[in-house]
Amino acid sequence: MKHGLDTSFLVAVEVACHKDHEVARTVIDSLRQKGDRFAIAPQVLAEFVHVVTDSRRLSSPLTIELALQRAEAWWNSKEVDWALPDESTVA
Repeated sequence: MKHGLDTSFLVAVEVACHKDHEVARTVIDSLRQKGDRFAIAPQVLAEFVHVVTDSRRLSSPLTIELALQRAEAWWNSKEVDWALPDESTVA
């Protein structure tokens, strides 16, 4: 099965101080163990970097370097398919 990942879920998975971190990690680990795939749009990763580096949103934000590393790791993961927008997406 393939699951589309949104920014909120990725933030919960990657930020240890997030209130849903443990649940999100359990879910992602379970899906990975089943061999499920994930789809991510580039806009999700751009928003992810914005959110996880914002000290107004998080008590322990990630550095920009770490946020970019994590976004790149997701984008290049063997279990992730890119959900690239095109003209039909906008329509």
